[in-house]
Amino acid sequence: MHQPADRRAPVSGNAGTGTVLTGGCTMGEVADTPSDFAGVVIALPEPLASDLLRWRLSFGDTGAEVIPAHITLVTTTPVGDWQATASHVRRIAARQRPFTVMIEGTSSFRPISPVVYLKVRQGFENCVSLHADLQLGPLQRILPFPYHPHITVAHGVSDENLDEAQETLRNFRASFPVRSMGLYEHSSSGVWKLQEEFSFGGKRESATAGNGPGQTNRKGQARP
Repeated sequence: MHQPADRRAPVSGNAGTGTVLTGGCTMGEVADTPSDFAGVVIALPEPLASDLLRWRLSFGDTGAEVIPAHITLVTTTPVGDWQATASHVRRIAARQRPFTVMIEGTSSFRPISPVVYLKVRQGFENCVSLHADLQLGPLQRILPFPYHPHITVAHGVSDENLDEAQETLRNFRASFPVRSMGLYEHSSSGVWKLQEEFSFGGKRESATAGNGPGQTNRKGQARP
């Protein structure tokens, strides 16, 4: 799911201002009436999210303006019962412990898909485990490709720009704490809207950034 948007990560809570994502994905108001499709993602904290937004724009990927940096846990999936779906995600979040993600270096899904991404080095297995648990029950579906945690930095641009992204960020490195995951709904307008942000361990976070307070350690190229 090459999704989330807006430069801010989702906020905690069930209501009020949230984050929107589009097909690409955006962030805006929390949905009032859920549609028939859902997704679950890990949003990135600031300033890392904004740094990666600038890089993505510098590679000619204008979709970055409505696609905030994120790690997909569940891609676009049909939903028949939103209450059951939210309860399912809440249960999994309640038993999940916070973990650290370290991203380092680049790779690509070419030639299958015109995507260059940052590799998840640490926290990879945590994401895979969460995906496996989430993809059961109301979110169960058959995926066309094996799940592979990543952070997209260039999508749908020229081969030259994809090459540039892969080379420029090959030494990029950053780490950040993951303390929550967001359940989103895909609206009829093509926007992804936050339904609820679920803190790991069942605790409600007061932070306004998606994964709560905590330092982001970064190493890589100078900002574009």
